[in-house]
Amino acid sequence: MNLDRVICNGTLLAYVFDEIEMQETALPGWQFWIDRGGTFTDIVARSPEGDLKVHKLLSRQTGKYEDATIEGIRNVLGLEAGAAIPLGKIDCVRLGTTIATNALLEHKGEPTLFITTCGFGDAIRIGYQNRPDIFALNIVLPRMLYAQVVEVNERIRHDGTVSVALDREKAKRDIEQAYQSGLRSCAIVLMHGYRHPAHESELGQIAAEAGFTQVCTSHDTIPLMKFVSRGDTTLVDAYLSPLLKRYVLSLSEQLSGTRLFFMQSNGGLAGGAQFRGKDSILSGPAGGIVGAAKSAAIHGYNKIITFDMGGTSTDVAHFDGQYERSAETEIAGARIRVPMLSIHTVAAGGGSIVEFAGSRFRVGPESAGADPGPACYRRGGPLTITDCNVVLGKIRPSHFPAVFGTGGNQQIDQDTVMLKFREMTATISGASGRQWSVEEVANGYVRIAVQKMANAIKKVSTEKGKDVSEYVLQCFGGAGGQHACALAESLGIRTVLIHPLAGVLSAVGIGMADVNSIEHLAVESPLSEALLVDLRPLIELRS
Repeated sequence: MNLDRVICNGTLLAYVFDEIEMQETALPGWQFWIDRGGTFTDIVARSPEGDLKVHKLLSRQTGKYEDATIEGIRNVLGLEAGAAIPLGKIDCVRLGTTIATNALLEHKGEPTLFITTCGFGDAIRIGYQNRPDIFALNIVLPRMLYAQVVEVNERIRHDGTVSVALDREKAKRDIEQAYQSGLRSCAIVLMHGYRHPAHESELGQIAAEAGFTQVCTSHDTIPLMKFVSRGDTTLVDAYLSPLLKRYVLSLSEQLSGTRLFFMQSNGGLAGGAQFRGKDSILSGPAGGIVGAAKSAAIHGYNKIITFDMGGTSTDVAHFDGQYERSAETEIAGARIRVPMLSIHTVAAGGGSIVEFAGSRFRVGPESAGADPGPACYRRGGPLTITDCNVVLGKIRPSHFPAVFGTGGNQQIDQDTVMLKFREMTATISGASGRQWSVEEVANGYVRIAVQKMANAIKKVSTEKGKDVSEYVLQCFGGAGGQHACALAESLGIRTVLIHPLAGVLSAVGIGMADVNSIEHLAVESPLSEALLVDLRPLIELRS
């Protein structure tokens, strides 16, 4: 080990929360900062007296609780399972959630109607004709987010003149027919609609009158040129927003009188009414970057690589004094054109399944998730990276809470892990022709996972011309500390920073984030000093 420093300074905790106290001194009730991840839900709670409590629970336990957010709040407040949250007990809940992310990745959003200009019904499927793998013989097209398409007779030219008047009666019949088929959400994207929204507005009114409960128009969602990305973004918003609205409503009913804020992909918070599908994709990971950047700055580090290793995946990002945001991101085949923190994700988390595939070791991309979880969770799960660390002694059962098993009250099961690894080791030894030890097999899988994560960090640093050796590795997440030193050594990073609340740093970042809103406006004029003067009232009007 040739690392210069591994910093784990307990005084950092006081500095971080002193800063939060300065932001809001009044404490009329409890405050909760929550990161609801794919495997674990992390909670940092602050009592009216200013005391801090940290709590972590599985995001899903079938038959024990329906929502980990509410159950975690009950646990912190000392309430029994299923008990109602006392009115006025909680002042504020700040939440980052993977609900929208998972719905997009798994295509479990709201069935959506796509309304567009006649002749452009297949434009989103055609896309930009990009081929990520130019040698692929079997091209698998991404699934579309819309369930039906309605093409309306209309066309507005780029200069605002009407080429084809809107056929209102036919559009009304088609939209009502789609409503009768069971659709309740629609995305309206017309040619030049971002610049001349009259027809989109009229169609939105028709859809609302027909009974659609979620109506997203492109000029309101993302008023920028480029039909395909504007259409995709509007579809994502219509596809995910109903799920978020139902979740926000459910939380509001159970947390009556509580202020609710949700983490957005851009690194800022939004109120429940303003939280939209298009802004929710990186809700949880964004909190981690905010927490990592602000806590590192306290120690005087402004050049950091954030390494957030959770149960399902690992998120890495580059920070050099300011947040890096991407204007357009492609996720699950959808081109989402909203500002998001630049985060690179790989399928290598503590829950990544390890397998011996005939003649080679394989790690992920499948994950055991929260249920059943790794083999050591006592729910019949497969062997994972977490189990490898149990074998290697990096995870000590006595240091973990008794929250496992079908009853959620047992310790980590080391015996089952060792039994399964012995069986796997025997198979590997027989196939390879040499005798392996259980520890060698476990370490081999960990090395593969570390290499995956190192390659992810190179994507956000070395491949962009950054000298990664000049940076501090800020590691966090439930599994971050288990691999930080090995990862830093493989990359040539000489300083690792470990926050005292590294296991819940995304929740800390959500508590430290600011409430903000990013607005879009297309201005198509030559850049000049006169234009800068004209822009000022437009910016002030939208701020």
